[in-house]
Amino acid sequence: MKKLYFFAFLASAICIQAQTIKPIQIESWVTNADRSALFSKQDKEIQFGGDRNRGWSPSVIVVDEQLQMQSVDGFGFALTGGSAELLIKMSANARANILRELFATDGKSIGISYLRISIGASDLNSFVYSYNDLPDGKTDLKLEKFNLSQDLNDVIPVMKEILAINPSIQILASPWSAPAWMKTSNNPKSGNLKKEYFDVYALYFVKYIQAMKAQGISIDAITIQNEPLNSNNTPSMQMLASDQKEFIKSHLGPTFEKNGIKTKIVLFDHNLDRIDYPLSILNDPEAAKYVDGSGFHHYGGDLTSMSVMHTAFPDKNLYFTEQMVVEKPGSSSIEIASQVKRLILGASLNWSRNVILWNIGADPLNDPHTDNGGCSMCQGAITIDKDSISRNLAYYTIAHASKFVRPGSVRIGSTQKGDKVIKFSEDEERQGQSAVRIGITETYDVLPNVAFRTPDGKTVLIVVNDSYSVNSFKIQFRGQFANVRLSPGGVGTYVW
Repeated sequence: MKKLYFFAFLASAICIQAQTIKPIQIESWVTNADRSALFSKQDKEIQFGGDRNRGWSPSVIVVDEQLQMQSVDGFGFALTGGSAELLIKMSANARANILRELFATDGKSIGISYLRISIGASDLNSFVYSYNDLPDGKTDLKLEKFNLSQDLNDVIPVMKEILAINPSIQILASPWSAPAWMKTSNNPKSGNLKKEYFDVYALYFVKYIQAMKAQGISIDAITIQNEPLNSNNTPSMQMLASDQKEFIKSHLGPTFEKNGIKTKIVLFDHNLDRIDYPLSILNDPEAAKYVDGSGFHHYGGDLTSMSVMHTAFPDKNLYFTEQMVVEKPGSSSIEIASQVKRLILGASLNWSRNVILWNIGADPLNDPHTDNGGCSMCQGAITIDKDSISRNLAYYTIAHASKFVRPGSVRIGSTQKGDKVIKFSEDEERQGQSAVRIGITETYDVLPNVAFRTPDGKTVLIVVNDSYSVNSFKIQFRGQFANVRLSPGGVGTYVW
């Protein structure tokens, strides 16, 4: 009913507002399916006007700045150890150029504002390591031999350069495995965390956060385990929901509290087809009190599951923490519409505070990755070939949001397919008497979209043309209308 009332109000206010509001100019950035534009600023001027008859239709996108939903933390990628390894091998000048393009907030960059890094090795490292590797049969219960290991050679130097460009970038850290000696498999791959080492592993997280802080890197949030229901990667570790609940409630939460750690704890970090996992943990108040929210991937399940999570626990945040997006190198077309619709729109419309794709960079062969369970098809957002850079589908997918939807933005209302709106028309039996008739209609062909209000007072509307024939659409804002052209298969980001 809130949306229905709002649309009726706007429709009745059009005539008055159109006479008094100065036309608003719209800046547009477009990617076309045929690659004729790749996140390119458009020269053609678009502006709002007040012609009611020209503007209204069942497919108009009405942007409602008064209807506000979740805040935005940012959009970005995973900075894997492998991508950091490739970046650190570049010449200093070439690396500085690409890092500025990715992370700066000026007109020439895409403004990545959120990063995910691995705690120890992920499957996109050249080799496996943890921060407490020991010979077989040895233990280190006080973690006296803890050290940041390989990260000191690549991830940390690259992170320091990124932070010099954007000091406020948010960082999520995720482990692929505990050190092998803490696991039932005594191996980086598969196995479970031994219950007798729950306290030690909680201290491992504390040591990591403190060591990174000493390097000038603040970890905003951690997930407990990357893909806890997948033991096929190298490294990997299974962690059942009952174990994660016990680990948080009786070990990690109290250990963070004891050591003054403010880093957010995020549950699950796996697919949307198993929301029973985080729901079962949040249903325990003694565990839930330590938890900020839940993280999800989309290799299974439906993004609307995040809205189910929001309905069940509206006080807990939702994060989209991983998705691989790939394309065939050298393709003459780009499947931008489907990916922006699924990930940027889909996650945001279902209450996610961020979108993180997997991963930021790989070489032309999709290396490096670990053997026996490393991802051999994980293309980077950029392909790094020594000092040469090419930009891939994932790069443009994130760019359509990251450049303008800055941290602290808020998702606002915009017409979605199936919304009901009120249409006003003149009463033909009482013409000239300011009498109107009211009809309710459905927005049956509105293009997929999502809208945000930024901290500096701008409105950002991201629109996907997933049709085969529609070449234009309309935007309604504060009683004014704009006609916008967007090719089939294209994506546009519109800022005013």
